[in-house]
Amino acid sequence: MNEKPSIGMLPGERIAYTPITQRKPLKLPGGARMVVWTITNVEEWDATQPMPRTVLTPPAGGSPMPDIPNWCWHEYGNRVGFWRLLKVYDDFKIPGVININGCALDAYPDIVKACVERNWEFVGHGFTQRNMQKVANEREDIRKTAQAIAKHTGKRPRGWLGPGLTETWETPDILREEGYDWVADWVLDDQPVWLKTRGKPIVDIPYTQECNDVAMMLIQHHKASEFYERAIDQFEQIYADAKGSARVMAISVHPYIMGAPHRTKYFRKIFEKIRKKKDVLFWTGSQIHDWYVKAGPKAP
Repeated sequence: MNEKPSIGMLPGERIAYTPITQRKPLKLPGGARMVVWTITNVEEWDATQPMPRTVLTPPAGGSPMPDIPNWCWHEYGNRVGFWRLLKVYDDFKIPGVININGCALDAYPDIVKACVERNWEFVGHGFTQRNMQKVANEREDIRKTAQAIAKHTGKRPRGWLGPGLTETWETPDILREEGYDWVADWVLDDQPVWLKTRGKPIVDIPYTQECNDVAMMLIQHHKASEFYERAIDQFEQIYADAKGSARVMAISVHPYIMGAPHRTKYFRKIFEKIRKKKDVLFWTGSQIHDWYVKAGPKAP
């Protein structure tokens, strides 16, 4: 079972409030102004369970199993959509970051092979695609995910993003104790921040709920071009904000969403524009972590 909450580990007690305008300026190497990191989420959906998300509702309602149309909707992303996104990464020489379920490493060996060949960063994303609050043993889930990634890639993951950004009261503590360096669940800043745990602190790296295809396409039901428009608007504002102190921008995609035929061109258009900026770095999560540990404030 999940461990009981630690005393003094409420969200507001894990992280001190500091307005970004009152911090010591953060400097990137080479006079760069900001960092962009782009994250692709690869999951395996269990056909014996209700689907994590749906595109079609059954005629009579409920959650039928097997849910063939919704399982196939997601599976298309791993069979077809991922490879469209991969071409964009290749064409613009974007360092890839893959958030992946531990069980997906066995299910999609060709995706794993392609990412290993390109030296992508693998990030733990739960062993299965379900809320961390519903996992029977959170520590075992986190540990199994790390072991699966190490087995298939030769490297233990340094970073973690919970399925749907979900955490229990204990998640940051367990992640740190299990050897993770950073987490991206706490989407509350444009710079990395330190999170307190019951042991050593852990770095939280800026992720995104706004520049995220799940939010835009599946929840807010925008047309495909909104992804490009919002990404550019967000980029331009963060780029302006970064004058004098570095910022980080995340772009989050899923192969079954932005890898759909009518959407991928808008993902490509983002990089056609922002890749031209000479003072913008394209990094992985661990590159951001390593820079922040050296350039940012000391751990609390």
